[in-house]
Amino acid sequence: MVRFAHIADVHLGGWKQQPMQDLNFQSFQMAMKKCIDSRLDFVLIVGDLFDSAYPQIEILKETFAEFKKLKDAGIPCFIIAGSHDYSVSGKTFLDVLEKAGFCKNVFNAEEKNDLIYLNPVLHKGVAFYGYPGKKSGLEIPELRRIRLNDSPGMFKIFMLHTTIDKAKGTLPIDAIETDNLPQADYYALGHLHIDFKYNNFVYPGPIFPNNFQELQDLKFGRFYIVDTEQNNLLERIELKVKDIEYLKIEINDAHTATEKIISDFAQKDLKDKIVLLRVCGEIDNGKNSDIKFLKIEEFVKERGAYFLLKNTHNLNSKEIELDIEVKDSENVEEETIEHYSKENPSDFNKLIFRVMNSLSVEKQEGETNENFSNRLVEDFWRVVDDN
Repeated sequence: MVRFAHIADVHLGGWKQQPMQDLNFQSFQMAMKKCIDSRLDFVLIVGDLFDSAYPQIEILKETFAEFKKLKDAGIPCFIIAGSHDYSVSGKTFLDVLEKAGFCKNVFNAEEKNDLIYLNPVLHKGVAFYGYPGKKSGLEIPELRRIRLNDSPGMFKIFMLHTTIDKAKGTLPIDAIETDNLPQADYYALGHLHIDFKYNNFVYPGPIFPNNFQELQDLKFGRFYIVDTEQNNLLERIELKVKDIEYLKIEINDAHTATEKIISDFAQKDLKDKIVLLRVCGEIDNGKNSDIKFLKIEEFVKERGAYFLLKNTHNLNSKEIELDIEVKDSENVEEETIEHYSKENPSDFNKLIFRVMNSLSVEKQEGETNENFSNRLVEDFWRVVDDN
């Protein structure tokens, strides 16, 4: 009947490091080129095209250029919002893509008697239904009230950006029960970054890994081409933009860690690879700052690596007991700082509380990570410059 691409979780703009953000976009470009070269009937993008409801203008310009290629090839694109590109106001840049004629948002709902009825978008014998993902899984209670307005004789595709019960594993999160969803011929899922199939419920995985752990586990992005005339319905398309080199090293001596890591890297082929460095262990000699990560990064670059990502979440220093008698447990920070200031007199000590306060602000609703980081830095320097 039809051949189409099932794409989800693109997260354009998601990586804060520009070289990794570039790879994310290159992976998306590869996916679009494969769709065009394969002369598909249509493309589905099942949420989180962007990592934010308000992506940067440069990301938008490049994304629009890719959608134009798809449109020029005569391949329609059907889309829903995900939990990242969804906004409470209901307005997203997906609306701009739709207004430009590059895609069609298939979410079309109406409420009756405490139920939500989805109207289909029809295209050449196919009925598309869709419901957007929302922050913190807020779409799941709503999905339990979903019904589909009928489309007799059509091939029904239900696009959902959510967690289904059969895929969540041991995660302590709410999930929509597959038995509670209306019947469809194909369930195009997004949100969980896994390559998963249960009957006709399919998660394709992300177009590009979105963090250190995903790079380690998935190594590259992927999507599915679905051919309803084949016995083997799904063809997984792998998007290998760069190879991965992974090194896990456990240390207890921070003074010797730098040379040990460099020595291990010297035995590996790092040419044009994404290098993942996981450093773990409990340091009993020295401190974290004694590990010269800048020197390690320079060595890796000299060996031709594309980019180095490090993970030190499981690297700990032994707890240091302070010889301080705390009089008021509720003011332990104040007493500790006062004790430290007496032992280490400096004019900068008077800034400690103000700096701590400037760094304790919370991220605002709808504020991007970049804007939040910039605001923290500006507040910090404002405190320092005032003194």
